[in-house]
Amino acid sequence: MTSDLGLALISGMKSKIDWLGKMKFAGGPEGFSVPMDTTPPLGDNTGMSPKQMLLVSICGCTAMDVVALLKKYKQPLESMSVEAEADTTDDHPRIFKEVHVRYTLTGEVEIERVKSAVELSMQQYCGVSAMVAKASPIRYSVILNGRAVHSGQAFTQQS
Repeated sequence: MTSDLGLALISGMKSKIDWLGKMKFAGGPEGFSVPMDTTPPLGDNTGMSPKQMLLVSICGCTAMDVVALLKKYKQPLESMSVEAEADTTDDHPRIFKEVHVRYTLTGEVEIERVKSAVELSMQQYCGVSAMVAKASPIRYSVILNGRAVHSGQAFTQQS
């Protein structure tokens, strides 16, 4: 399969954004639309920046893995949030120096099952984290029922 740009498409993923003026864009894949913008004076801060969207993508990718694995393990998860934060380098291109991902979970879930789910996501399954980890280290921590139970670094086995 080939894209409109003549590039080979491996998985058929495709996305498009449209410029809406100033530094505002909107778009996404297959009919979905997400606004993007930047802060004044260039933009109006009406949407996430591309780097903020990347952090959200890390959170979404790994959260889906962890929830799916905990369901597979038949764990009674009550709630979960995943936060990511990063500082950027001073020089161009401004990339993430390091990303920190924090999982906060509640429920009568087994600590070992939570650790396993997070490790599998951050060492094997989360494709977004795997891509980012090639340029910027990703460290993670796990809080279960208000207690720190685990921490690590993503994709440490990659070559």
